Formats: sequence, C-alpha cells, structure tokens
Amino acid sequence: VGWIKDEASASDWILGQIKSSLPALDVAIFYRIYDAWQDNDIQAVIDWNDMLLAMRESAELRNEDTGLGNALIRVFPNLDITFPEIQIENWSYAAAFAWACTQCRLDKTESARGMLWSWCENQVAAAIKLVPLGQSSGQRLLSLAIPVIAQAAEQALHFADDEIGLLTPGLAIASALHETQYTRLFRS
Repeated sequence: VGWIKDEASASDWILGQIKSSLPALDVAIFYRIYDAWQDNDIQAVIDWNDMLLAMRESAELRNEDTGLGNALIRVFPNLDITFPEIQIENWSYAAAFAWACTQCRLDKTESARGMLWSWCENQVAAAIKLVPLGQSSGQRLLSLAIPVIAQAAEQALHFADDEIGLLTPGLAIASALHETQYTRLFRS
C-alpha cells in the first residue's frame, strides 16, 4: 500500500499504536489477566483471553496473537515454568505473557512495559527489513519509544472494563489487505 515508506512514517505508525490502540486493548486486558492469574480466577483469565481474541479486527491479527501466545507456552518448559492445563484451544500472547510474569513475580506495570517493548522491537525489526530502514533509524525509533511505552503502560491502568476496546480502521484495512497475500515473511 505504501503507507510506511521512511523513518518518519514508520515512527508515526508504530508509536501511534503504542499511544492509542495498545493501551486501550492489549495492555488493559493484560492487566486484568495478570490480576486474574494472581487471584487464581481461571474463569476470568479465560473470559479476558476470549475477549481480547474476539476484538481482533482480522483473522491475520487473531492468528498472530494466538501464534505468539501458543509459541510462548511451548517455551515455558525450557524455562522451568509450568503452564496450567486449561482446556482452551488458543491463548493470546497477553495471557501467556501474564502467566510468565506472575510466575516470575514481576511487577505488573513493569511487565506491561516489557510486553510493549517486545511488541515495539518486533515492529521495528520488521520495518528495518521491509521499509527498509537502516539500523540507525531503528535505534532512533526504539529510543523514541521508551517514554511512549512508559506512558502507555500507565494509561492502561485507568481504563474501566467498559472502556476497553479500540477503533483502528487503518490497522484493520492494512491487515485485511495483507492477510490475502500469498507469501508471509514473519509468521511465528
């Protein structure tokens, strides 16, 4: 589509998602799942996991999320982390990441920052390869993301349950256009 063509447009796209869509959905639900794991409220974990996956705007975004979540769960045994045997087919990345954070006794807000950093770093790596951006541009973008990530993690703490959700037509359109392509570069 050509929407992202240089460092400035990549920065606008990536940091824009961290500022607006990720706090209102992924991070707000991550906080709820983290708390539910802490409280051993398995039904709340399942409900929030399902809510997050239902709010994905395309099959591609849902598959990306569950691919990352299920892949993370497969790594847990190598880290001496045992994931509970709960019979649901797909786990979101937020649910799997929250489980790992609670098991490692990591602070909830710092964990959310880590989740956002992981997302941002993956987006920048993709932009370096696809736009293409140079390594220096990628490093500048990551540096700009640090305060934005901190603000997004804080912002997400304040969403009420009925405020969770997003409207990102640009992301939905881009994903819908992308999901019909034959080749895939970054599939988990």
